[in-house]
Amino acid sequence: MLTASTSLCCVPHRGRMRIVSALAFAAPMLVSAGAFAACQGPGAPTTTQTRCVTAVAIPGNPVTSFDISWVNPDRAEYYLGDRSNAGIDIIDTKKNTFKRTIGGFVGGVVGPGNKFVTSKSGPDGVTSHGKWLYGGDGDSTLKVIDLDAAGTPSDPSIKQSIATGGSTRVDEMALTTDGGLLLAANNAEDPPFGTLFHANGDNNNSNVSIITKITVDPTIIPAGKGLSLEQPTWDPKTQRFYVSVPQINEPAGCTPGTNCSGGLLVIDPTTLSHPSAVIGAFDASTNTGVLAVNQCGPNGAVVGLHDNLLLGCTPANLAGTTSTLVINAKTKHFANIGGVTGSDEVWFNPGDGRYYTGSSANPASLGGPALGVINGETNLLVETVPQGSGSHSVAADSKRNSIFVPQVVPVNPAGPPGAGGGDTTGVSAQLCGTSNGCVVVYQHDVDEEVAEDDDGHGHGHGHDD
Repeated sequence: MLTASTSLCCVPHRGRMRIVSALAFAAPMLVSAGAFAACQGPGAPTTTQTRCVTAVAIPGNPVTSFDISWVNPDRAEYYLGDRSNAGIDIIDTKKNTFKRTIGGFVGGVVGPGNKFVTSKSGPDGVTSHGKWLYGGDGDSTLKVIDLDAAGTPSDPSIKQSIATGGSTRVDEMALTTDGGLLLAANNAEDPPFGTLFHANGDNNNSNVSIITKITVDPTIIPAGKGLSLEQPTWDPKTQRFYVSVPQINEPAGCTPGTNCSGGLLVIDPTTLSHPSAVIGAFDASTNTGVLAVNQCGPNGAVVGLHDNLLLGCTPANLAGTTSTLVINAKTKHFANIGGVTGSDEVWFNPGDGRYYTGSSANPASLGGPALGVINGETNLLVETVPQGSGSHSVAADSKRNSIFVPQVVPVNPAGPPGAGGGDTTGVSAQLCGTSNGCVVVYQHDVDEEVAEDDDGHGHGHGHDD
């Protein structure tokens, strides 16, 4: 491994916009007459260790836009922020079947020129602990969902909708191991901010509240440059939240998307008790602050084995990026993993000791959009599996070693707008077996037991699609 380094992100969309109804946003698309079986084509190779086993159809509108996904292996449930259907889709990870969609989100928002406005659409980030599911919405609210509720007017699934004070979406988020604290990022605000919440933990009733609004020193994330905060993750060993920062103002006066370093924001939640907090440059003595990182403008962040963090780097944040970064949470020593980049959400699966990356922006020189598979012990790339161009989200069930990768519809200029504009590769439709989008299920068969790291839970994330 090498030594440490320092980073920033995304451009919010401006202008008037409208929230369109589910039908107006995603008018039904018919499955082509030549629809075929699922798990076909380049995305279902027979020579990889990660094999396509099925595709789960999502009822309702075709999947033109989705965001972050999450798995709770104890409940055997997968959750997907489905903006096309204005709700969070739930899939049974034992049977690999669709269960239901929990609505109540703004869905897709369309602005001038019939352009999809990601910064105003929802749901976006999702995470869960026990029966409590949390979802970020496009109207700057956090939705708190009771998965055991009946979903009726007298017992609604959404128990709270908490405004964070912004004008754009609540995006990615992370929980502490006990589910008692939640950190969420408003990535599209300018400047961006995070919100630390008291979460529900294992409580029976919902009582989520805001603790602190978190911003970054303006010399590191200046206003007016469209910079961002992305995926947080919680590390139980250091008791810190780590947040991907796609770009920071380093070197000073740099050009976002070209030569600005990416960063990692380290937060000690025990020090945040006031209504607002401004966090500055990294301080090794407290293990807090913004650290610049090496050759990486990260979206995703996840904790893996040996207290290592995997950061999902992408050329959209730092031009010329060709690798993924692993950095140790304690020492800040790092190594760049070659062969895959362009990641949004990233996930660690303790069931097989592997990281999985939603590398939809992986460049053609590295094989194009892919599901990246990285050995969490050696930090070496195992393989890449071709994906559709919108496949930026990934989550895994650690009890079943199933990996879930959502797919959008094929590109259709005359169809409803979506964040990624539809798949341009043709891979998604072959994986789904239809032209309506789906969630593809991969599996990695493990021949021998893999030791789980500390809390034995895999988590993921990253993002800006």
